[in-house]
Amino acid sequence: MKIGKLPEPVLIRSVLKQVRHRRDEVLVGPAVGQDCAALQIEPDEVLVMSTDPITGTVKDLGRHCIHITANDLAAAGAEPIGVMLTVMLPDSVEEPELRKMMQDVETVCSELQMEVLGGHTEITNVVRQPLISVTGVGKVKKSHVLQTSQIQPEQDIVITKWIGLEATTILAKEKEEELRMRFPAGIVDTAMGFDRLLSVIPESRIAMAHGVSAMHDITEGGVFGALWEMASGAGVGLEVDLKKIPIRQETVEICQYFDLNPYQIMSSGSMMIAADNGHELVRKLEAAGIHGSVVGRTNSGNDRILRNGEDVRYLDKPQPDELYKILG
Repeated sequence: MKIGKLPEPVLIRSVLKQVRHRRDEVLVGPAVGQDCAALQIEPDEVLVMSTDPITGTVKDLGRHCIHITANDLAAAGAEPIGVMLTVMLPDSVEEPELRKMMQDVETVCSELQMEVLGGHTEITNVVRQPLISVTGVGKVKKSHVLQTSQIQPEQDIVITKWIGLEATTILAKEKEEELRMRFPAGIVDTAMGFDRLLSVIPESRIAMAHGVSAMHDITEGGVFGALWEMASGAGVGLEVDLKKIPIRQETVEICQYFDLNPYQIMSSGSMMIAADNGHELVRKLEAAGIHGSVVGRTNSGNDRILRNGEDVRYLDKPQPDELYKILG
């Protein structure tokens, strides 16, 4: 497509016609010539906002960008309402690709009961591959907003589902042909299907009902990065048993093949939770069909300790995500 703003007919048929209105809070949504969205919330509610540029994958970019932002909102205890999208595309992208991207965005928004509130779409030679910058908006009761600083010593650290789901499904899709030459079809197919597990909204709702101090969606930098950020933000120490951190065998094998550390790789789909009575929370999660594990506890010290049997090491500051070694 030609450099510049999308022509109005393309904007209408391939962007605006792909999205639907479904939230009562949304008073003004996307339209030609409409630069702002308008939301209405209740007097005792607050808006929670999050923003992310999504660059780590090209395939399924539309689905991926919504899950990432919705998970950030859920980690703050908020109910996602919608997203504003800034879509920057190279001129090599054709209109059917844009339409498919927006259809994927709308599919996930429908699944999560969210809306596209508005945004901007442009063809530019500044980017070499599609880039979506997403600003998410959610709502929560003012008294229920979660912050990392609320974490206290002697609380359990719970991890839901399995680490590495996000990176595993990205690698399986981006390197499908190569992986099928190395692994049985079942492993690759299962890994590609991990994209169905990327939402942490279900566990967020269970955790909020249980009562938790904080939640952290495990994204770039993996579980090691999330542990560091949680401890640093709360000013607490922690001790974690590496053997209790849940991980799928498909992730282990694909990471070994690419020589990647699965503990330092994108892990959306897995929520880290600090709470009292973590084992009771795990039982509630399991009753809802969501795997969970208590992997450690916070403490009043400064050390961030990782145990692996008899071996003891200290957690390092967050490192660059391992996925970039393969996808740049």
